[in-house]
Amino acid sequence: MKLSCLQANLNAGLTIVGRAVATRSTLPITQNILLSAEESRLKLAATNLEMATTCWTGANVEQEGSITVPARLLIDFVNSLPNDLIEINLPPDGRILELKSGHYQAHINGIDAADFPPIPQVTDGITTTIEANSLREGIAHVAFAAASEESRPVLTGINTEFDGDQLNLVAADGFRLAVHNATLNSPVKQKAAVIIPARTLSELNRLLADQEEPVEITVNEKKSQVLFRLNDAELVSQLIQGSFPNYSQVIPQSYTTRAVVDIAEFLRVTKMSSIFARDASGIVRLVITPGSELTPGKLTATAQAEEVGGNVSEIDALVDGEEAKIAFNVKYLGEVLSVLHQSQVALELTTPSSPGTIRPIGVDNYVHVVMPMFVQW
Repeated sequence: MKLSCLQANLNAGLTIVGRAVATRSTLPITQNILLSAEESRLKLAATNLEMATTCWTGANVEQEGSITVPARLLIDFVNSLPNDLIEINLPPDGRILELKSGHYQAHINGIDAADFPPIPQVTDGITTTIEANSLREGIAHVAFAAASEESRPVLTGINTEFDGDQLNLVAADGFRLAVHNATLNSPVKQKAAVIIPARTLSELNRLLADQEEPVEITVNEKKSQVLFRLNDAELVSQLIQGSFPNYSQVIPQSYTTRAVVDIAEFLRVTKMSSIFARDASGIVRLVITPGSELTPGKLTATAQAEEVGGNVSEIDALVDGEEAKIAFNVKYLGEVLSVLHQSQVALELTTPSSPGTIRPIGVDNYVHVVMPMFVQW
């Protein structure tokens, strides 16, 4: 293998695949990155056996070949080089990769590419495309609501439903529920639902940062793997097996009080409340008060920590219905408000012990449900 490429291009490629490298594994080679020189580009690949990322970067290839080398070593060395041309050489039948850039050079002991776990090929099954911006927004709206604990594996994933030209992304952790609907570019022929690990979609979202063209999605026939194909990268992931809870039953169908508030203001008072709430089990109390003919309605947020102190914040609200009280975990409130880009949001309530519903104003493709915390009023 003999090639040359720009440091910036190689560094960008290593950043993309580096996050798929196994951190702790019984299979040491999964802590390596596969380098493969083919035609006029360099292929980089990494896998932790649950997820695999492949990307291609432009290179001047003189001689094809492949090798795997320790990921951390390669990433750190290339990252420390100046933005200049890097010459990469692997002698025939050799296992020591040589890198040279100007006055800097290194050699890294590798492992034969034949020992690297094969990257799954996902070709059959359901295939569709979606605009990158639409997918990016959908992932951002739901990924944070997935469970981080492994006690219920299905809740660590995002329920992904393909139905005609609709893509529904659903995440829940037992305390909150996020549902986002997006439109596919090409309808699927048959309805299907799979559970994609939230970690996979969060990683995909990073790859989508610079993506402008539509993303191709393929789920294999066995519904065990999913492939996301981007411009110069591919991400393959195992799917979580199991049945996702019937989430539609959790979404309240009515309300007795609805308050429309400015998102930026609501987020500000939520952050203020969190300063005191962190010493009070994360509790923030919300009181919605209807207005009169001359005065607007208001939403009052209170956080009280006995040993530290407390705070009270008020913001104007357009209130429909009666006065209402509810307490939430301030972290859950802050996380959903942080991902909304609209100017206003509606908070819909029934009783202090019933879930609260958050809906951005101006769009109808997102709903977020938060379970209340039980407090003494």
